[in-house]
Amino acid sequence: MMRRVYLDNNATTPLLPEVLEAMRPFFIEHFGNASSIHHHGQETRSAVERARESVAVLLGCRASEIVFTSGGTEADNLAIFGLVKPGDHIITSNIEHHAVLNACKHWQENGHEVTFVPVDGKGQVSPDDVRRALRPNTKLISIMMANNETGVLQPVEAIGAIAAEADVYFHTDSVQAAAKVPIDVKAIGCDLLSISGHKIHAPQGVGALYVRKGTILQPMMLGGRHERSRRAGTENVAGIVGLGKAAELAQNSLQNGSMDEIAAMRDRMENALLQQIEASGVNGAGTRRVPNTTNIYFDHIEGEAMVIALDLKGLAVSTGAACSSGALEPSHVLVAMGMSADHARASIRFSLGKQNTPEDVDFALGLVPATIGRLRELSPVYNKQEVGK
Repeated sequence: MMRRVYLDNNATTPLLPEVLEAMRPFFIEHFGNASSIHHHGQETRSAVERARESVAVLLGCRASEIVFTSGGTEADNLAIFGLVKPGDHIITSNIEHHAVLNACKHWQENGHEVTFVPVDGKGQVSPDDVRRALRPNTKLISIMMANNETGVLQPVEAIGAIAAEADVYFHTDSVQAAAKVPIDVKAIGCDLLSISGHKIHAPQGVGALYVRKGTILQPMMLGGRHERSRRAGTENVAGIVGLGKAAELAQNSLQNGSMDEIAAMRDRMENALLQQIEASGVNGAGTRRVPNTTNIYFDHIEGEAMVIALDLKGLAVSTGAACSSGALEPSHVLVAMGMSADHARASIRFSLGKQNTPEDVDFALGLVPATIGRLRELSPVYNKQEVGK
């Protein structure tokens, strides 16, 4: 049987065994509706509230400020559409996840004002650009904490200070930062912050939005008074319990140095690939990144062909956001960083998870250089004498 190694954890992560064990009882024995007042309902209600506490600890907020959602996309949309009204101006960046980018474009297409601030060649937003984009009718700034494709961390604390000074709401999509770097909503100074379960070894279909006390959100779904009337619908109890357990494990990892081990594996893989493969480089090098992610360009290849070739050998990687797979356009993130379309299409993202081992890195290092070599031999533009000049 072929060995398979998964290095696409920014797309989704496998459930950790401890998370599955925490969830298991809520599929069969503890099946009550968390809004019911009898024993079965109260049993699940207390499980939901324990999970809320765990997520609150991970984010450094009150449990009452956590709203459970179906995932990061819903959390991002609730943060934006729950807050803005006709006439309001939004500031965002042109490297956001499509959950934010397309929500803002929809707002713009409906006749409202949105400013998309650029990034530099390292993939970072300038706080000064955010400040310059402020208008009298600016209602919301939405800038991600960590980019899903490059792993580059944004200066969210500086942006939070600008938002506070201007008395403007600040939302940060922290889907790719949660569980990888410490998060403290007070230090960031944000009013809203999104996370997603399946990026932190919890199940798909659950997420959370931090909503600072006193922030009034209009619900996107109408129904019962669930989640303090901020998100109608019977709670996904098993999913929420899984998110709570994953948040607890993430907090432990941030405190016990486990993320340092992941960073060391990422750095070893990155350095070895750059040494062994000419005409390659790290997208976003020289700036702070989350510890599990590297995005590397390998000139004279097509990223999609590389992903397929490696998958046939048992290694799962990606060309960028899973939500964009199948798209022929180059990554909007890499193009925004000033790369040519060819350069962007020659880029591969490697993202590690808690299940990965040093042996997984060895496996990748045994496959990637040879695969790049074969693909370059097939490339009509590849000229061995010119590479590396």
